[in-house]
Amino acid sequence: MEDLTCIGIGDFTSALASVSPTPGGGGAAALCGALASSLCAMAVSLTAGRKKYADRTALLLETAARAEELRQRLVLLVQEDAVNFAPLAAAYSLPRSDPDTPSLLRAATLGACEAPLEMLRCACAVTELLEQARTLSSPLLISDVGCGAALARAAIECAAMNVLVNTRTLPEDAESCHFRDEVLRLRAEYLPRAEAVSAAVAACLNEI
Repeated sequence: MEDLTCIGIGDFTSALASVSPTPGGGGAAALCGALASSLCAMAVSLTAGRKKYADRTALLLETAARAEELRQRLVLLVQEDAVNFAPLAAAYSLPRSDPDTPSLLRAATLGACEAPLEMLRCACAVTELLEQARTLSSPLLISDVGCGAALARAAIECAAMNVLVNTRTLPEDAESCHFRDEVLRLRAEYLPRAEAVSAAVAACLNEI
């Protein structure tokens, strides 16, 4: 399998548009999250370089460092999602008459949920950083923060979908319910928070 973290954006989008099942929605979710984190890092880093904001330099640089950590993690999750999907694709081809098929399919399905759930967690963490960046960053960079929030919102929604599409095929047991419940909880909390950041930026820009 090609390492999706080592290809350019053109090749990635070409792969996304191809008949290959990976990268798919999960990879796109991770990319949205990585872009959101990148914009956050840029906004706070550029602000930190200005004398006018010297009193908040330490906090700005701390936010930038955390955003960079999340960006790197989300990029790696593009590949992890593709790798984790391979056993599920193989399990779909198993004969339904084989008594081991249900357990193998269940295990592969749970495995396929792990990367998008981690993407969701990361996108929520990026949203928290963007909330900080909105108040910390220079007004000249506010549109970048708003774009980051819009991308974080997309990452949250897309990652959640990629977990839920799998959990719906699982029986109602402790593990599947844990995945679903965490997704629903995080989506319910952080979608409005990401939307609030982008809405606040839009309102600010409309006043100019």
